[in-house]
Amino acid sequence: MSVALSGNGLTFLQLYDVALHSEQVQLTASTIERMNASRAVVDRLVASGAAAYGINTGFGKLASVRISTEQVRQLQVNLVRSHACGVGAPLSEAETRAMMLLRANALAKGLSGVRPRVVETLCLMLNARVHPVIPSQGSVGASGDLAPLAHLAQVVIGEGRATFAGDVLPGGEAMKRAGIVPVALEAKEGLSLLNGTQGMLALLSLALYQADVLVDTADVAASLSLDALRGSPGAFDARIMHARAYAGAAMTARNLAHLNDGSQIRESHRAAERDARVQDAYSLRCTPQVHGAVRDSLAQAREMAAVELNSATDNPLVFVRDTNSGDIISGGNFHGQPLAMAADQVAIGIATLGGIVERRIEQMTNPLTSMLPAFLTPEPGLNSGFMIVQVTAAALTSENKALATPHSIDSISTSGNQEDYVSMGMSGARRLERMLQNLRHTIAIELLCACQGIDLLAPLETGTLAKKAYSSVRAKSPRLVEDRALAADIDAVSTLAADGVFSSLLR
Repeated sequence: MSVALSGNGLTFLQLYDVALHSEQVQLTASTIERMNASRAVVDRLVASGAAAYGINTGFGKLASVRISTEQVRQLQVNLVRSHACGVGAPLSEAETRAMMLLRANALAKGLSGVRPRVVETLCLMLNARVHPVIPSQGSVGASGDLAPLAHLAQVVIGEGRATFAGDVLPGGEAMKRAGIVPVALEAKEGLSLLNGTQGMLALLSLALYQADVLVDTADVAASLSLDALRGSPGAFDARIMHARAYAGAAMTARNLAHLNDGSQIRESHRAAERDARVQDAYSLRCTPQVHGAVRDSLAQAREMAAVELNSATDNPLVFVRDTNSGDIISGGNFHGQPLAMAADQVAIGIATLGGIVERRIEQMTNPLTSMLPAFLTPEPGLNSGFMIVQVTAAALTSENKALATPHSIDSISTSGNQEDYVSMGMSGARRLERMLQNLRHTIAIELLCACQGIDLLAPLETGTLAKKAYSSVRAKSPRLVEDRALAADIDAVSTLAADGVFSSLLR
């Protein structure tokens, strides 16, 4: 079934279906009527000669410059061309599709004063898989993601570059091959295509999807580490969670208890008199509190992004009063501060999760804490075992700590000091993919170490559900008996994590 856009009901699930699985999109009949009413307000203003920002004036610092009626169409084309000055690696296909869908949905809300044809063209491009080549750098996240959206808009009008059927082509040629007629922009339409937060929202939304998978995967890895270190699940008692009732902590505690249910290792530890430990290290005992805080933080960021999914974020906005009148009002809905702060929150969560994962890796590889052979190898000395994978995890974790530095508190004045406080939301969202990749590799290393630790405790076995995760790891990475290069093992298990193999155990 295709996704029907109205500007009001788009969900994250639909966004992921379109961005990741190429689901078809279309406009509803009521949406087209609402957009036509909004457009009529703009047409009446142009005909009257009254001044309105971005419709018959210049932009930014040039807002006081009046544009004649004969030049309003050229004004919109010039706007698109002049703002298409992004640099850097292009956005991925999924990021580009998410951005296109979100811009179409925002315009479909009927508060932007554009013709339905503009949004219908974006829908046709999505359905035909005509994807603008959008450089990832150049947005400061206020007045929206101007440069990235300008590269998107270029293809809408038959310019710029796009990918189609595996080829990178001039935008006009890609549209021609797909059988799509480019848009000849009318008053305000170029500005409406450019002025919005859909670049940073696309990246943030996709990052939230991946982060959800990885926080579940981290619970699975922690359950295996708990057994490898012969830790106690007593700290995950539901009564402890109820005494400090954070939803995220309670969920992780339930996950750990469920995953380790039936563990023979746990039972041997419970009966062992020689083990004088009273409490486990924080990286085990406080797993619910730390993983849970990340869960709650991601939930808060998702709530903010959910508002943005169905928001009008360009300027000015057009409000229809009746069939003959309406208001065109300038405001600041294009400012990315809410999303910039949400992206920072996600970055901190990613760095936090990686930090505790790395500490569990250290606990397992260090013979002073693991009660296992040094670096998880049967013959330490001759073999280095997992010594350097812990170093790799430390490097990834340190990098993520640096990348987690907040972006939303930074600002550089632009546009002749007219746009004097900006959000830096696009750069804040753009670094999340790199951080997630680092985290994915770090969790893969924990899974490898934990499975090796469990092997060293054989014939005792881990919990019934955790054993399924163990089997998935072992299908890609056999037990380490003597030293071998582990880079391929890390990549293979990281791919399993990305594909949701481990997180699916909790569904």
